[in-house]
Amino acid sequence: MYGFEAMTFNVHGGFLEAIVRGYRAGLLTAADYNNLCQCETIEDIKMHLSATDYGPYLANEPSPLRTATLVERCTQKLVEDYSFMLTQSAEPLTTFLEYITYGHMIDNVVLIVTGTLHERDVHELLEKCHPLGMFDSIASLAVAQNMRDLYRLVLVDTPLAPYFSECITTEDLDDMNIEIMRNTLYKAYLEDFYKFCKSLGGATAELMSELLAFEADWRAVNITVNSMGTELTRDDRRKLYSNFGLLFPYAHEELAVCEDFDTVRGVVEKYPPYQAIFAKLSFGESQMLDKAFFEEEVKRLILTFEQQFHFAVFFAYIRLREQEIRNLMWIAECVAQNQKGRILDGVVMIF
Repeated sequence: MYGFEAMTFNVHGGFLEAIVRGYRAGLLTAADYNNLCQCETIEDIKMHLSATDYGPYLANEPSPLRTATLVERCTQKLVEDYSFMLTQSAEPLTTFLEYITYGHMIDNVVLIVTGTLHERDVHELLEKCHPLGMFDSIASLAVAQNMRDLYRLVLVDTPLAPYFSECITTEDLDDMNIEIMRNTLYKAYLEDFYKFCKSLGGATAELMSELLAFEADWRAVNITVNSMGTELTRDDRRKLYSNFGLLFPYAHEELAVCEDFDTVRGVVEKYPPYQAIFAKLSFGESQMLDKAFFEEEVKRLILTFEQQFHFAVFFAYIRLREQEIRNLMWIAECVAQNQKGRILDGVVMIF
């Protein structure tokens, strides 16, 4: 690594990278998960977590502890870590860190708009939003009656505005169009983030290009599987795939016409990096597809810590923490519902 990127790390990013590598050491270990899986109540989970980085965030919570509260406090830890990194960063790291939150912004927008469509209380919906994806005008989403209003009244002043141009081709806000909006926004976001990372050069460009290409391919598979049996046409499906990734462009043409899971499997298994993912699944079994992709993503994220002087460790840390919180939520729900036998079905081991 030479020139501008090295100078950026030496002056601005080196100490933050050291800090985030320290954060990574605080992730739950296999021994932690083994103990958590033996817990009989959520209070037992709280007691075990008291010896981890989550301890101070759970210490003052009254009994009985609810799963929602557990997740909220663990997320608070993640948000505070992110906020510290953001306030201590300088460009281009600041912009890089801001890009990480755009996916949560998109999910929050979809959550509010979908909830409003089904006459859910706005305050209740806001409580369900991810704190990393909040913005000033988010509560105003509830007043939008169509896509143009959504853009003109709310999103024009957010980082999502440049991604919204392709969404205004339709007026109606119904379940199908909202889901198309989510995937269209995400496609534009991933392509923009990919372009930005490539512009940084060095190890950041190399590692982030691979991570984002994996995410783009994962989304292409999910879009295909989830749109089977719906009104979405093959052309519409094709337009939602990102214009980069290992599956771009040839596999996209094949995925666009797939009508069942095993056909999707046949397309994606042609690409060696993804063969191991589908090897974990029985033919016709799509229920565990996301877990298999999550497991592969975790492996790739951990590998970023083997190199130094790059921004990908910040992206990897946030993603690994999010996976850890999903694991804790799954374990807590299984314990609360007396379904401990299902714990390993949903936990993605990080170490």
